Amino acid sequence: MELKSVETHKPDVSWGLKIKRKTKIVSPCLGMLRPTVGLCCHQCTPESLRNKLEQNSLGGFRNILKINEKHTRYRGWLVRRLCCVLFVSNCKVFPSPITNRAERVYQSNRVKEALAAEPQAERAGDATRLSNFLPLINTCISSGLVRFAGWCLLKMLSSAFGSVQVNLNHLLALHKASQEGSPLVYVHVRQSALDCTLVALALFCHSLKVPYTICPLRIDNRLLRMILRRLGVVLLLDGDQTEQELESDPLSSAVVTSLVRELLHEGQAVSVSVSAEPGEGGPWLSRIRQFIKDGAVPDVSLVPVGISYDFVPPADPQIGVGSLLKCLLSLLWTRSWGSVRIDLAQPFSLKEMCDSGRCSVDDLLPLQDLLLPVILNNRSESANGGRRMPWLLPFHYAPRREPHPQDDLSIAIILHLIHSTTSCKAVMSTGVVSSLLLHRHHKGVKLSVLCREVSWLTEELLFRNKDVGFGGTLPRVVHYALSLLGPHLLIAAAPSRTDPLILPRASAAAAHQLSVQAQTVTHAFIMEAVAACAVSAMLSDVAGSGVSNRGDTDEGKGDHEFDVVLCQTELTNRALQLCHLLPPGFMPPCQSSHSFALDAVDSLVRCGILIMEEVPRDAPICDVWKRDGTLSWTTSDDPYNSDSDCEEVVSRSYKITKPSQCPDLLFFLCSLLSEYLRSLCWTTSALENLPCPLTETDFKTQIHAQLCDMARKKKAHYESCSEEAVHTALRTLIDLGVVVETRDTGGVLLSLNPLFRSSQNRQKLHRFFSQYLCNYKI
Repeated sequence: MELKSVETHKPDVSWGLKIKRKTKIVSPCLGMLRPTVGLCCHQCTPESLRNKLEQNSLGGFRNILKINEKHTRYRGWLVRRLCCVLFVSNCKVFPSPITNRAERVYQSNRVKEALAAEPQAERAGDATRLSNFLPLINTCISSGLVRFAGWCLLKMLSSAFGSVQVNLNHLLALHKASQEGSPLVYVHVRQSALDCTLVALALFCHSLKVPYTICPLRIDNRLLRMILRRLGVVLLLDGDQTEQELESDPLSSAVVTSLVRELLHEGQAVSVSVSAEPGEGGPWLSRIRQFIKDGAVPDVSLVPVGISYDFVPPADPQIGVGSLLKCLLSLLWTRSWGSVRIDLAQPFSLKEMCDSGRCSVDDLLPLQDLLLPVILNNRSESANGGRRMPWLLPFHYAPRREPHPQDDLSIAIILHLIHSTTSCKAVMSTGVVSSLLLHRHHKGVKLSVLCREVSWLTEELLFRNKDVGFGGTLPRVVHYALSLLGPHLLIAAAPSRTDPLILPRASAAAAHQLSVQAQTVTHAFIMEAVAACAVSAMLSDVAGSGVSNRGDTDEGKGDHEFDVVLCQTELTNRALQLCHLLPPGFMPPCQSSHSFALDAVDSLVRCGILIMEEVPRDAPICDVWKRDGTLSWTTSDDPYNSDSDCEEVVSRSYKITKPSQCPDLLFFLCSLLSEYLRSLCWTTSALENLPCPLTETDFKTQIHAQLCDMARKKKAHYESCSEEAVHTALRTLIDLGVVVETRDTGGVLLSLNPLFRSSQNRQKLHRFFSQYLCNYKI
């Protein structure tokens, strides 16, 4: 089924496009064979995949903002004007009575142990302290208020978004799973304050149980907090409290943990947002896993939810009455956020993932053990294993808690959910255009060329089983994307020319917004991007050996051409080393890093960038005869007997070519990771000028200021100096041991490792990062 164009009105195509209006944006496979996204992992949860496959017969999409009389049981003139009210009244709501939930929470062992561990002076007011948590514990779902809020949201969102499309592919599986008894836990990646609202609204419109939403936002208005708690919103934070501070308070942590346990024990659905930031959302998945291990909850069904925006609304971590009114006015009077696509993935059993042992966590190593020997000792091979990311569970914010070996499994589950949620997100038209402008035509492109490349890139996305959230004719889709991205673009059109020039604005805000929209494309091409950067690293060695000169890493492509042969072993090692540097969510955690690196190299062969080099031999490789013409036999009881005794280990070699459809494809793939790699290079250069030690906040602030100065001096690469890029780069340097964390009563202090106070070692580190930045013309 072809997804209809998101435009609700005919766009003004006044740019004189030399493209036929009937030209479709993509190949016929978009209309007939849409990619199926959101399936269970075949390695970690094969039983869930097998049991739910037959339940995916319902397909297509539904715009939940488009309510008409067909969605009601009635017909007529009056019904057409009250159809939204009738639809909301017919939606099924599952109220949840509170009963004696507070008593059960107070009597839980966690709360009792937290109270017993407090000082004697504070224990005198146990009853008073517990009574402060009573509004939180009494969070419930009111049927009437849910219906009224659903009607209000449908009206307001229809003024802000062109459509909210829900993928119906796994809807039958969700209905079936909700009736089987295991509570559903919906998991989505944090993007905006509207994420939780859209998930709850989509479930309400399809008569699924409205979940209790674990909300990470700080809401300072008492009336608003009371209303949200009647809608099932579990407001964790109060005042200026953060999630890390919640973790550090044993009593608060024990109460909210016991509350979530009681909700799952009652069979309620729960919605959780996760992030790659330390402690943001991940600890809740760890708690749910612990409930299953302890037997408090038999099992839960995890449901990754992908939310794709044409234009991501700004996030506000603290919501008050003033900001809420401002947001409502923006919703009512502006229509600048495009459309939304929601993909509810296939539910899978968390108990199966934990108990089966298929989610392997045995080969995890600290990043400094994986890469420091390579960086400082010039080794060609890195240690086998995956990168351990203990900061996803903030042990240091809970000083009474010691790391447990089972925490590696919790971290693997968190990484798996981040990857699954990101993988089932659709690529929107703004994402395709942003990726092309940011990573392929940052100096500008003609509109006709941009249209052709939008069609090409969409074909490549569909070929990689990545669904797109748009459809229609080529001029409509490109015009729609450019109109949404208009504030961040410059469109220059001379009166004598009918083909305008489009280029991104040279500002930090524009680069950041284009980077956010282009992330889905980067995730789709991550294998090819890793291998392309590995090719760039090997070419940098060739240039350094005197075959060719290398220019400035950040100043564009050189004019040299290479006719070199790349060894498969060396290419795989370079790809493997880059895999260790990737932020969370890019690599599937159930796949080993070495296997991912091998697949990455193979992906460049499929793209046509690499071709296998033929090596002349005296005898064919497939010849099973020995050189003397006879086979050498071994005894049947030989412990080293193998069917491959007559085979020789063959090291393959590759040559670089230009694909006919896109000769500059290698540059485009390398540029997808250049934002992250460049921020690593710049952060490494900025370490020299920092006074240490500094608090974590001051350290980030000074690094961010220096990176912004570098971008302003170069008048380019503003996307590499955003706060998110600085945080990700700093986290990598901490894991590498370049920056050392010291914890005391005042917080976390960061300082430079004495090993990297030497300029020689910092140059080695900078050289290791910069080798992956492409600077060649093949």
